[in-house]
Amino acid sequence: MVLRAEPTVPTDWPGIDHDAPRSDAWSGRIGDVVLAWLMAERDRWVLWLPVLLALGVVLYFHLPIEPPIWPALAAAFGLGVVALLLFRRYGVVALALIACGTIALGFGVAGLRTQAVSAPILDAPLGPVMVSGEVVEAGTGERERRVVLEDLLIDGLAPAATPERVRLTLRGKAAEGDMVVPGARLSVRAHLQPPPEPTAPDAWDFARQAYFERIGGIGYAIAVPVLIAPPEGGGFWARVERVRHAVSRRFNAGLEGEVGPFGAALLIGDRSAMSEDLMGAMRDSGLAHLITISGLNLGLVAGFVFVVLRAGLALVPALALRYPIKKWAAFGALVATFGYFLLSGGGVPTERAFLMTALVLVAVMLDRTSLSMRLLMWAAFVVIFCFPEAVLGPSFQMSFGATIALIAAYEAVRGPLAKLAARTPFWQRPAFYLAAVGFTSLVAGIATGPFALYHFNRFADYGLVANLIAVPLTGLWVMPWGLIALLLMPFGAEWPALAPMSLGLEGIAATARLVASWPGAVSLVPAMPGLALVLIVFGGLWLCLWRRRARLLGVLPMIAALVVIALARPPDLLIDGAAKLFAARAPDGGLWLSSERQGRFLGEAWLRQAGQSEAGPWLIARDDQPCDGEACAFSIAGRSVSVVSGRGALAEECRRADVLIALIPLHAACRGPAIKIDRFDLWREGTHALWLDDDEIRVRTVREARGERRTALGAATSFSAATRRRARW
Repeated sequence: MVLRAEPTVPTDWPGIDHDAPRSDAWSGRIGDVVLAWLMAERDRWVLWLPVLLALGVVLYFHLPIEPPIWPALAAAFGLGVVALLLFRRYGVVALALIACGTIALGFGVAGLRTQAVSAPILDAPLGPVMVSGEVVEAGTGERERRVVLEDLLIDGLAPAATPERVRLTLRGKAAEGDMVVPGARLSVRAHLQPPPEPTAPDAWDFARQAYFERIGGIGYAIAVPVLIAPPEGGGFWARVERVRHAVSRRFNAGLEGEVGPFGAALLIGDRSAMSEDLMGAMRDSGLAHLITISGLNLGLVAGFVFVVLRAGLALVPALALRYPIKKWAAFGALVATFGYFLLSGGGVPTERAFLMTALVLVAVMLDRTSLSMRLLMWAAFVVIFCFPEAVLGPSFQMSFGATIALIAAYEAVRGPLAKLAARTPFWQRPAFYLAAVGFTSLVAGIATGPFALYHFNRFADYGLVANLIAVPLTGLWVMPWGLIALLLMPFGAEWPALAPMSLGLEGIAATARLVASWPGAVSLVPAMPGLALVLIVFGGLWLCLWRRRARLLGVLPMIAALVVIALARPPDLLIDGAAKLFAARAPDGGLWLSSERQGRFLGEAWLRQAGQSEAGPWLIARDDQPCDGEACAFSIAGRSVSVVSGRGALAEECRRADVLIALIPLHAACRGPAIKIDRFDLWREGTHALWLDDDEIRVRTVREARGERRTALGAATSFSAATRRRARW
């Protein structure tokens, strides 16, 4: 980075005293350089508002206890008022107050949202029990469906303890028939349980996601549902969901084989009937973003409607010469885009894309020029303000991360790219388009890669190749035919559009399977520390939101993140909170599971977090006899570990073990081990992770990681604070 020898500091900025004496010439010179750079970037300051708002949200959710929110909201209001009063005379101080107030606002709105969606959560498994409720969401799979019920009546539960919503899985005969549609009221015999805790400390918290969706229980049906009332009437959202469900079934019926559910996923975001095989191929080939309704879909809808309307109006001279048909076309495109937004289910990427598209169309109607990065800033601010919990999810992070990176990248190459496009002959335009697709896929892949590694522990290595084939096929063939099919569906005449659309869908599916089958198509990596992701995000934002050379300083946090990742150490021992499964790390770094049958889902999650596709071999036995009928004894890092499942082995293991894991209640007479964890500890605090060092044994639990928060209630009847046990050697 090269800095000018004589930085120019604006003389009209309030709060800067240019005549003040400098106690240190070097510090004064550096201050002038920094101030000059900041003033040169003053048009980009506003872009950091959603970042500060998100920072307040993250601070709220990462506190170990439930904090009061009114002090934060009062602070946000007070700091904003003081900033307005001081802005004319003390501009720098006012900016600092605005930044602090925005953080406090994010903290406060996260608390308000948490309180607003509060609803009862099951605190223990139930079942079999009769459950009746109205269907608000329903999948369209033939062998398995997931349904969400609300307005519930559950046998044996008082109304005050009844969840607002439950999610049930219907399999086999229970999933057959046409009665399970949004708006219908059903009764079904089912097993219910609280939403599950994270699989390990600091892992993805499904229970928190369920809390904000007001789902207080999940389960599965054990009988065929009984229809109580047909899907009639209902509110606006119920009608929208019925239309969406009907459209998905029309795709499934009109397209043969797997392309029907695939078409529904690509057009309206309904992935409920997609085959696991195709879903896995899309994920491993880097094409999963195509079945997430985002900017590609919304942009094509808006552009298609805008062009068709404007061209049609231009054919009528009396209208074209007298009226602003461009604005009319923009308004029509806005209405169509809003309808498509409702039809798509309205996920976070869809909300972001709709807000940006809507602002662009409104700018056209107002004869204003739109600034893409500012559009994204306002979209992010609205999403964070309305749904602050989305900040913690991969959908928000990957969607906004990719969009920010793409806008910044195209800002940097806009001039050369425009000149190159102007000089490109017509017959070379397809190659130019493919190059742009490749550049877009490369930038988006780099931007979303850290989030994919953090949340999913995997990265699609050949995603660029797959996108070069699938993205043009989607944008130029599948989506146009799909939109025509949607327009023809109200008349029952969608079949002429579905036939050519199916050819494109088959091509995308074949591409996904081909790329996913290549050797090394997917790289598995161990779980990334949260600090590393924070550093990468901050560095990426610094690179993208500023324009001048100082933006290159954003590389430094990214380098620091690599150091954090390199120094991160996975746990040596994991014990399931249900006392059914444990895992130990062998000297070669592989993770060994105590069973491949019990706790299968949990074991797969642990292996994925360890960056493994299968369990490693048993290499850590003590005395060459790791397990007998009642105990498993082994050594890790020089520490003697025993996992006891029966009382017959308890006395001996209490004498010789450094760490004792008792899958049964432990009596007080066991005094030998430095660390003792029994069945009650596992039940109260969830999965335990242990790090065995030379001078210290560290224990971290799911309960400790989640804290005493509203979103953590319901998984156990006792909610006590988790404490970290340490043993000094």
